Amino acid sequence: MQQKEFPEAEVFEINKVVLKNPIIFAGFVGAGLVGPISIGHMIEKLQMKVIGYMRSKYLPPSTVFLRGRLRHPFRFYSNKEGTVCAIICEITLRMEGLYAIVAAVLDWAKEKGSNEIIIVDGVASNEHDNKVYCAAEEDLCRIMAEKDISMIPQGFITGISGGILNECLIREIQGVALLVKANKTIADPEAAATLLEAINRMYEMQIDTKSLKEEKERIGSELKELSQKYIQHRKQSSGMYM
Repeated sequence: MQQKEFPEAEVFEINKVVLKNPIIFAGFVGAGLVGPISIGHMIEKLQMKVIGYMRSKYLPPSTVFLRGRLRHPFRFYSNKEGTVCAIICEITLRMEGLYAIVAAVLDWAKEKGSNEIIIVDGVASNEHDNKVYCAAEEDLCRIMAEKDISMIPQGFITGISGGILNECLIREIQGVALLVKANKTIADPEAAATLLEAINRMYEMQIDTKSLKEEKERIGSELKELSQKYIQHRKQSSGMYM
């Protein structure tokens, strides 16, 4: 029997959930691991369920273990109401094949009727300033300013985050970046907490961030290896600037 070729990129759904034009939050490996930490915490506090995985021949042949539990490194989640989805990736991605992965993410978002995707990430810095910054269309930036979220005056975003935001400009979906200054060498749960508190204000959510601040040492220890991989990856490629 001939084996099927591994796909360029596809969202492989494992649980059929009726999604109702969901808002999508996405976090990828970046400074302070703010993306995976904040999205992982959101998933936990909103009791979201995994609904699918990214399958792609361009993903590194890696898997993730946390407290002995095996899990796919690139996952899709939904809340029980089908109104909020989350995408989390816990491995660094190469530039090769990134466009195929970006297209698969946005094709899936369109299929589910989503009108907005929010990228959450960190910007490498010497210290966290307890502020959240946004990059979005002008009207939305004004609304966010009322929620104490500052507009980024200039800069550029690279990697899968930049690819998704670029493609959103072409497609009929609103792309938003929410960014915080984060530690450039270790995981930064405090920066992730600041970002989630801004999400609470902007999107009227109630994600408790207390444990992120209280357990920052444990979280940092668990994510030490991923932090080191990110630093190595960052030395080999450009990052995010503002």
